[in-house]
Amino acid sequence: MPRALLSVSDKSGLLEFARGLRELDWELISTGGTSKALRDAGLPVRDVAEVTHFPEMLDGRVKTLHPMVHGGLLARRDVEEHMTALAEQGIDTIDLVAVNLYPFRETASRPNVRPDAVIEQIDIGGPSMLRSAAKNFPSVFAVVDPADYARVLAALQAGDDDLDLRRVLAAKVFAHTAAYDGAIASWFAEQRGELFPQEIAVSFERAQSLRYGENPGQRAAFYVERGGGGLAALEQRGGKELSFNNLLDLEGALIATDPFAGEICCGIVKHTTPCGLAVGSSAIDAYRKALACDPASAFGSVISFTTTVDAEAAEAVASLFVECIVAPDFSPEALDVLGRKKNLRVLVGTARWTAHALDFKRVRGGVLAQERAPNVIDDATWQVVTRRHPTAEERENMLFAWRAVASVKSNAIVLAKDGATIGIGAGQMSRVDAAFVAVHKARSAGHDTAGAVMGSDAFFPFRDSLEHAVEAGVKAIVQPGGSIRDADVIAAADEHGMAMVFTGQRQFRH
Repeated sequence: MPRALLSVSDKSGLLEFARGLRELDWELISTGGTSKALRDAGLPVRDVAEVTHFPEMLDGRVKTLHPMVHGGLLARRDVEEHMTALAEQGIDTIDLVAVNLYPFRETASRPNVRPDAVIEQIDIGGPSMLRSAAKNFPSVFAVVDPADYARVLAALQAGDDDLDLRRVLAAKVFAHTAAYDGAIASWFAEQRGELFPQEIAVSFERAQSLRYGENPGQRAAFYVERGGGGLAALEQRGGKELSFNNLLDLEGALIATDPFAGEICCGIVKHTTPCGLAVGSSAIDAYRKALACDPASAFGSVISFTTTVDAEAAEAVASLFVECIVAPDFSPEALDVLGRKKNLRVLVGTARWTAHALDFKRVRGGVLAQERAPNVIDDATWQVVTRRHPTAEERENMLFAWRAVASVKSNAIVLAKDGATIGIGAGQMSRVDAAFVAVHKARSAGHDTAGAVMGSDAFFPFRDSLEHAVEAGVKAIVQPGGSIRDADVIAAADEHGMAMVFTGQRQFRH
């Protein structure tokens, strides 16, 4: 009689699976709560202690760590010496293991949880059994995911040895236990307050395959952090499947509007950087102001709102070719309007960062890790460095510009007026070119640049960038400061009666 050892914390699908095994005349072995659940369902089951002839001990820390279990899992059926050794020791083979592990992540994520409670959720016996079964996959089914129960039962019912299935299940086991151990290692590092430990284990699971990557011919998939959060927390309500580039632009759109979470804001993003960003009195007001910045570039964009999108805003968005729209919520009327655009991807929710998560950037041969840029961007560290101080209205627009420039690819310059960008210079190799592009884009869209404010994501290395600001009629500038020529730049601002503040903080976005 073949034997299955079942020991699960997640009991979804357990009883159906166990019944299917019994119908095929499998013997069931189990532990603790799983054994009770099987008995309560009227299924015959043997406790592990009956197999090992040794009681569970140390509050359940030791129950399956025994040669009667691991010998039965690890013995190669095609090696005569292995089978002889089992017979001599009275050990029976175990042909299937279904185990999912103690809920370590869930416990560790609970607020105010005691460290000793977290440590008790570090599973030892479960990973050991899974790894033993997976190592011996030609002879043992190692099942770590309840979603695989039906697939395994179907193979057993068909009398199909299905080595390929066993190999797939074994790979899932090792990926799962590696991720589990990585979560434990990360928790210990967090307990020590160590942001960048000597070794780091990051676990992602595939959420979906993508049609292609940045370009046709490049295969691609979307992997998400275990536990959800971020883009994985968004719910798609309509439109085509998300593409690789859609996801990158959604990230850029959310980065653009995150600093305005307490206001009504709209961000329009193209190729991961804003082509329009504005705050307003309503969703439609913010959208119109953002769109006015650069209407031509908004074609084929991704749009993010910080507020509920109503029918009026939806009608306006639907009149433009847009790839994706994301907002915390949509009115039923708005969803109806947007649903008429069959290709428009509509996403609902709040895609917050996972707590304590680092920002990773892949480079050849390695990964760069850094703390995430702050979502809260304020004027607490600002220092007025010119003779003229900004007016209250100028300072309000400077704060808007300082928040807006944080999401623009560097070198970055923005012109802002009345709570909206009117010109954006992004991704230039020199700051003077970024200033030129921002002014040029503003004028190309028909904006009056006189009285605007300018935001720069890093210091001005020379006073030449201010020449574009002066010519455009800019009245106030916000920038980090820190150049060896700061004095020259301040003097240039004073010569033209500008107000300038240094923030003391750079906002590069490469």
